Amino acid sequence: MAEVTVAPGDIATTSLTVRNDSDIVEAYSLEVIGDCASWTTVEPARVSLYPGTSETVTVRLEPPRSPEVRAGDVPLAVRILPAEHPESVRVPETTVHIGEFHELHAELAPRRRRGWLRGRYRLAVRNQGNSPVTVGFTAGQAGEELRFAFSPAERKLEPGESAETGLRVRTGKPVWFGAPVVWPFTVDAAESGEREDPRREESAARVPLDAEFVQIPVFPKWLLAVLAALLALLLAWFTLVRPAVRSAAKEAATEAVQPRPTPAGEQGEAGQTPGAGKGAGPSTGPGGKGKGAPNGSDGGDGTDGDGGSAGGGRQSSETIDVQTSGGETKTGTFRVPEGSVFQVTDVVVANFQGDEGLLTFTFGDRKITTIAMETFRNQDYHWVTPIKIPENDTVTVEVTCAKPGTPASGRRAEGCHEVLNVSGVLSRISR
Repeated sequence: MAEVTVAPGDIATTSLTVRNDSDIVEAYSLEVIGDCASWTTVEPARVSLYPGTSETVTVRLEPPRSPEVRAGDVPLAVRILPAEHPESVRVPETTVHIGEFHELHAELAPRRRRGWLRGRYRLAVRNQGNSPVTVGFTAGQAGEELRFAFSPAERKLEPGESAETGLRVRTGKPVWFGAPVVWPFTVDAAESGEREDPRREESAARVPLDAEFVQIPVFPKWLLAVLAALLALLLAWFTLVRPAVRSAAKEAATEAVQPRPTPAGEQGEAGQTPGAGKGAGPSTGPGGKGKGAPNGSDGGDGTDGDGGSAGGGRQSSETIDVQTSGGETKTGTFRVPEGSVFQVTDVVVANFQGDEGLLTFTFGDRKITTIAMETFRNQDYHWVTPIKIPENDTVTVEVTCAKPGTPASGRRAEGCHEVLNVSGVLSRISR
């Protein structure tokens, strides 16, 4: 057999002559063996010969256009097996030169991406040729509004191998208002050096893909309408409503300060109104205490229920911040100052990270509640009748951190973080 050259997807033939040198009629079976067997046939596959005669058969090669048929030299062998004398088997060999072909298949996902400034795409490429190639990636658009970055910018692929690369697309400036802007662009996956080899097929050398980046405005359309409506309301307020309100308020104030006439029968001696002359008002005894308050009292009850006299209280709010590592337990406290009493009416517990674990808060020796932190983000408690915490007693928060949560930033926290705010009236005790 002579050497033969064939390209994948084409057909090539060579010939083989079989001769019967025995002294009997012999039948010969011909079978292709080796790497070429799946796509090579012998026609005819069986011949019968008289002694001293020969016959030429055709070896037909049809390699498929597939990455499995690698370019290069492949041995071709045909086994000739005599039916009567199988020990006389012969296996003639030759070489098949398989030519190269180049073919790339690429896919871009998604083809359309929306974003304010940037978008990410995924480019998948497969080498469907029969020789190794180095694939480079490029992108472009009609203008210069977009910037492109591939990661990585080149990939080396064996026949039949697939790979992915990332593509980042970024615009130069944002769109603040208005309709979305569509930026079309193309992405090419090409073999390195294909421009220097004009014999390469265009479909094999380049795989252009069309894509779009839709740049959405930072502020939606309806926000303009809302801003316009708010501006109109402000203008209406300052031009129409505010002057009318100020005028009505001024009239009401003028009417309030007008002196009301006093009936003649109610005027006292020398034109004085009752209670405005001598001896008017309550008389005072020693020490300046009024006679209207018996036993020296000023008419108010100043006891706080604990045996002491409570002075005028003021609204007070205290915050306890507890930060705990995972698997640990920590406490935070607030101590009521000496000489004071804290009357608690409101408690707000904040679990803004979404931590998991247990939280217990107590007033002095009184446990108020124990909460599973994964069941809430913010929890509040209110009492119509205040809970009194005497001096030197504490508001205590105990936090057992089972698992830190994820705050609004989207990154898991390193530890638990809870905040308890206690509000009420802080009063002084007079002893």
